[in-house]
Amino acid sequence: MQARDSSDKQKAVRRTKPSFTETGRRAQIVAAAIDVIAEVGYHRASFAKIAKHAGLSSTGMISYHFDGRDDLMSEVVTEVLRLAEGYIRPRIEAHEKYAGRLRASIEGNLDLFAEYPNHLAAITEILSNLRGSDPGMVAFLHTTETNLAVQVEQIRKAQRAGEFCDFDPWVMMRAIRAAIDDVVRRATHDPELDVRAAGRELADLFDRATRSTP
Repeated sequence: MQARDSSDKQKAVRRTKPSFTETGRRAQIVAAAIDVIAEVGYHRASFAKIAKHAGLSSTGMISYHFDGRDDLMSEVVTEVLRLAEGYIRPRIEAHEKYAGRLRASIEGNLDLFAEYPNHLAAITEILSNLRGSDPGMVAFLHTTETNLAVQVEQIRKAQRAGEFCDFDPWVMMRAIRAAIDDVVRRATHDPELDVRAAGRELADLFDRATRSTP
């Protein structure tokens, strides 16, 4: 019993203070999980398939770095959200006008899918199979609601500045989010869909819906 407790404590130390090598290995496993989930789906993405894709000698390497499947799926969600933040935010901040920022956000989401289809396919697959209390879903919902609140406040500022017309910002942002998510879902089943063109069309549509008439 003491030996097991000692092992658990050592494992906890490794988790709280990962080395450079451990960080790299975790990233390797997450990248492999993304590719496997996108290829075979959430339920068929076994540790054995992920380990093989990552070039690992055994599934024990995954268990060493992650506390089970939920922990790995949560990390996949976090990684996709991190990628999206780094990809889209600079495009939004490059615009001073609110209309330009809204367009950059919509087009950026679907340009992201065009460049990283496995990432978006993986998170869509994961979220469609998680329960509300699962770590990955909790992380996603928290980040999504936080981002929506920020975007809603930006819309309110645009309305106060006279750039946007009068409408409910929450309703508008949820409509935009739903439209983007629908394109992503369609694209995962239709590889011929031009998601960049769909992004431009959605940007045009919501530009007309939000912009103040002269």
